[in-house]
Amino acid sequence: MLAEYINDLNKRHQSGHTKEHGYRPDLHDLLKKMAPAGYLITNEPSKVTDCGSPDYLISKGDIHIGFIEAKDIDKDLDNKEFKEQFDRYRAALENLIITNYIEFRFYEYGELKETVEIGKREGNSVLPMPENFDHFTDLITNFCRFVGQTIKSASRLSKLMAAKARMFAHVIENALIKDLEENAESDIKQQLEAFKKVLIHDIDPKTFADIYAQTIAYGMFAARLHDPTLGDFSRQEAAELIPKTNPFLRKLFHDIAGYDLDDRQKWIVNSLADIFRLTDVKALLQNFGRATQQHDPIIHFYETFLSEYDPKLRKSRGVWYTPEPVVNFIVRAVDDILKTEFGLSAGLADTSRITLKQDTQVADQRYSSGYRNIDKEVHRVQILDPACGTGTFLAEVIRQIHKCFEGQQGIWNNYVDEHLIPRLHGFEILMAPYAMAHLKLGMLLEETGYKHQSNKRLKVYLTNALEEYHEETGSLFSTWLANEAK
Repeated sequence: MLAEYINDLNKRHQSGHTKEHGYRPDLHDLLKKMAPAGYLITNEPSKVTDCGSPDYLISKGDIHIGFIEAKDIDKDLDNKEFKEQFDRYRAALENLIITNYIEFRFYEYGELKETVEIGKREGNSVLPMPENFDHFTDLITNFCRFVGQTIKSASRLSKLMAAKARMFAHVIENALIKDLEENAESDIKQQLEAFKKVLIHDIDPKTFADIYAQTIAYGMFAARLHDPTLGDFSRQEAAELIPKTNPFLRKLFHDIAGYDLDDRQKWIVNSLADIFRLTDVKALLQNFGRATQQHDPIIHFYETFLSEYDPKLRKSRGVWYTPEPVVNFIVRAVDDILKTEFGLSAGLADTSRITLKQDTQVADQRYSSGYRNIDKEVHRVQILDPACGTGTFLAEVIRQIHKCFEGQQGIWNNYVDEHLIPRLHGFEILMAPYAMAHLKLGMLLEETGYKHQSNKRLKVYLTNALEEYHEETGSLFSTWLANEAK
């Protein structure tokens, strides 16, 4: 069948009318014959390729086994014009073939493992190299039987996450540019426009793509952390595992999990899920915390991820962390001031309430002004971080308050529901840190022994602290954003 394949390539090549895409059916048919039973060979449609996706996907059920990127038969695979794309693919894809239909380069985890030629060009002809056919057959068999290594290192996971997220951002950016140029409607374009209206008005496609890709990567991270079944994982399962305490991210992931997800995004989201299928995130974070001697492994994992993803982006978006001893001092100082200057003996743990009178507009003709006073009882001590990032200060507040309940674990659960969550607030403008804040606070509360008795959300919101909220603007995504801001 390899001789037949080379013969078909030769006929097409000699015709003088065949370009790169014209050879695709021949390679697809060859791979279909050579792959073991039960494997699916997908030749990606051109609209996906235009956004930078590999040309072929080999899968078995829901699991992605490997990817193949093909260039024209006349192209030298060492040509500098391919370097950026090939580097990106090698970094993000664990099992990859790069080919010009006659030379095949096999990569595992970015490292070149084998190169084999099954044909050669002489003049206008493509001639077979039968002496390499058996070796090529063995390599394809091994390629299809590839099993990803279990990921046990936080450093390894951060590198793979960052590489996949960079590729996802590239796909989204190209899709947005294309949709904007062609004035085409798409979900991702509507999401960009909603983000511009509600959160960051001068955001461009590249910046939005970066924010969106990181959010999906960390949303999956959060979902896998809550996954009780380590043997499997998918984007559909991730949508179910996002905690109900974070309704915005949960809605976003139900969109990501759906059948209508844009083909230009689907393959890379599935590929990202494959990474987490090989990772026990909870065990990895515990080891990472011990290895780094840090109290907050989530933060330091996020720093590691960002340094792999794009160190310049971290600087431009102001993603810097207050050192833990400084955070601890500031929170203890506030606690002390509440006790000494305001006479609240419990400090940050205070449960006293006050009654506020507020003018509330009512649709009631009995009140000629349209307003009436409504009494509202609230906790006296409210805690707000208006630029909370990944929730470092809010987490320290929880730790400080929890110290007051040592030896009183029985009343802690009720205290959290009645007197802590209702007055703990955070605003954050970037989606990835926002997702991390929810993840961190939820984990910390669990570590203190708290058991969620309801699906009440944590009061950390994706919003611009310096603006009023915006009314709903039409699309689902913009409605979710508007509700968060409100």
